[in-house]
Amino acid sequence: KQWYQRRVREKVVVHPLVLLSVVDHYSRIDKVSSQRRVVGCLLGSCRKGILDVSNSFAVPFDEDEKDADVYFMDHDYLEAMYAMFKKVNAKEKIVGWYHTGPKLHSNDIKINDIIKKYCPESVLVIIDAKPKDLGLPTDAYIAVDEVHDDGTPTTKTFDHVKSEIGAEEAEEVGVEHLLRDIKDTTVGTLSQHLTTQVTALKSLHNKLNDISVYLGQVAEGKLPVNHPIIYQLQDVFNLLPNLNVPDLMKAFTVKTNDQNLVMYTASIIRAVIALHSLINNKTTNRAAEKELNKKVEVEKEDKEEKEKDTKEDSNKKEIKS
Repeated sequence: KQWYQRRVREKVVVHPLVLLSVVDHYSRIDKVSSQRRVVGCLLGSCRKGILDVSNSFAVPFDEDEKDADVYFMDHDYLEAMYAMFKKVNAKEKIVGWYHTGPKLHSNDIKINDIIKKYCPESVLVIIDAKPKDLGLPTDAYIAVDEVHDDGTPTTKTFDHVKSEIGAEEAEEVGVEHLLRDIKDTTVGTLSQHLTTQVTALKSLHNKLNDISVYLGQVAEGKLPVNHPIIYQLQDVFNLLPNLNVPDLMKAFTVKTNDQNLVMYTASIIRAVIALHSLINNKTTNRAAEKELNKKVEVEKEDKEEKEKDTKEDSNKKEIKS
């Protein structure tokens, strides 16, 4: 088999705004319908083989789960939305479409042919709105013609394209503010650092398991040998440091201990400062309460004296009368 592709797409960069829009689209549809996936259009631009997906919009879509040939996509809505987006930013053009998968469907080729009317080299990005595994929630594909050696007609299929999450400076600021609202502010930076490390190690463990399973199936003859993948794995192994050198192990240990000492010391100082602020706050509140009680007592005494004076004046008037 040979692969034919009109233009090489080296990488697809998905912006955070697109992820937020897709998750919002999926959440709204999931509340009112039993539809398993949602579909929309991707907007952006392409430079030097890198597709930059900066915006998106939802498209009304429905399909029959039993019959893949039965589906509906609102073309009029798509064209109207694209016309409005074009008035706002003419540089953003339709570069493909998305659905929430989480895997490829049998009718994706037909839907992709529809999107090709607006973008001849459309890209499909599957965005998992409810990811169960660690890692990126995006998978990018582009339609290619599969040429068979036996002379049979070519067939349409999808070829995987590298994808990543990228953002501009303004988007990074917005994401930081969003994460700041989501994160628990009562949790210290040390616990957040450890949580991030554990999450990264789990992701690395899953990737190594996938590599192990793939190499095992290749060794058993269940999968054919893919030389580019083998070359990349060899590069990974070649870049790994030799940890059997005593000096290097000692350097790693010393640096790790120094970093942990700084983090532990900072956490202790933070706790001491918090306790100090708490004590100062309690002392201030007690002083304020004492002053308030004194004021209340003084006002009470003044009131009693005034009442006593008024009684004495009334008695003197009665005696005179």
